[in-house]
Amino acid sequence: MPIIKYTPFGELADPFRFFDSTVNRLLNEPQATRPWMPSVDILETENELVLKADVPDVELKDIDIQIENGTLSLKGQRKFEKTDDKAGYHRIERSYGSFERFFTLPDTLDPENVKADYKNGVLTVTLPKKEVAKPRQIKVAISNN
Repeated sequence: MPIIKYTPFGELADPFRFFDSTVNRLLNEPQATRPWMPSVDILETENELVLKADVPDVELKDIDIQIENGTLSLKGQRKFEKTDDKAGYHRIERSYGSFERFFTLPDTLDPENVKADYKNGVLTVTLPKKEVAKPRQIKVAISNN
């Protein structure tokens, strides 16, 4: 009769093995099945709020920007173009499909003068601040008593 080691918790007895198998499965599954969201940087200057989104291979006609009820919505789609030649892909690591990002905007922004620019795969949305929200310097007079 063979001797079998009893492990009442199975994989949980070695938490690193459980974690390692989960991470390996996540990294090795095809990315096309995972949702795609472009990376975004948000920068605030004295006069404006600037949002930059990485959207390479997304055509301008496939990008939709809307501001409604204090929320900026950024929607788009990166399409996977199949080629008709007989060459096949060995690996597909870039994600494709639709994306949606939503950003809550402060009341200090002027939604009427928003500008958007698309260059080299980077979408830049510039949201100017209202005049009331811009910092101003106030001089304090010193009185001699």
